Amino acid sequence: MGLLDGKRLLITGVITDGSIAFAIARLAQQEGATVVLTGYGRMSLVERVARKLPQPPSVIELDVADAGQLDSLADRVREHVDGLDGVVHSIGFAPASCLGGDFLDAPWEDVSTAVQISTYSLKSLAVACLPLFGEDGGSVLGLTFDATVAWPGYDWMGVAKAGLESTSRYLARELGPRRIRCNLVSAGPLRTMAAKSIPGFATFEDAWSSRAPLGWSNTDLEPVARTSVALLSDWLPATTGEIVHVDGGFHAMGV
Repeated sequence: MGLLDGKRLLITGVITDGSIAFAIARLAQQEGATVVLTGYGRMSLVERVARKLPQPPSVIELDVADAGQLDSLADRVREHVDGLDGVVHSIGFAPASCLGGDFLDAPWEDVSTAVQISTYSLKSLAVACLPLFGEDGGSVLGLTFDATVAWPGYDWMGVAKAGLESTSRYLARELGPRRIRCNLVSAGPLRTMAAKSIPGFATFEDAWSSRAPLGWSNTDLEPVARTSVALLSDWLPATTGEIVHVDGGFHAMGV
């Protein structure tokens, strides 16, 4: 019996088979879940990556900045499953001006894009999926990178992640009466395609190798996937508004 037997999940952000979202989707299927993926832009690429999963899932298009696509999301998901028990938000984007050390120069139009796609979209996605949750509720899960401190080069994406963490807490408050939990997983640095686009990413990796008491592999997605599957399951029924760190213990250490 799998941890997610009978669960129906919508998972966003599967860009490559080296993404965190792909690792979550793969393990969720292995644990018994039915998975539907969303993609944006190069849909043929997303569909090709989806076929690498143990059971190739349905893929639908979703631009979280498109109100029309959000409004139609529930109906489009119902074409593949009769409801949802969990949603994974693995979406983030910031224009180049918002990363790399030019924090003071980034224009508002670029910053607003980063905030809309990386922060506000958690609320947008959750609201769009509300009609798909039943009386038993379920789980909304997002991914963050520790926003309690300032990271070199992370700049306005760090600000967007701080907003994401706050948004998750407010969603936990608003969705709790519907028995829907909202939590985040804060992962250590992983060599995903998204991470490679961050200038100075190697600086993060160097710090982790010397400070994480459990050690840290920047190529092993399994710990994050396992934690995510646990949060999507029924095994943490009273946990919401939480940020679960999967970083080898780095966040708890001093200099």
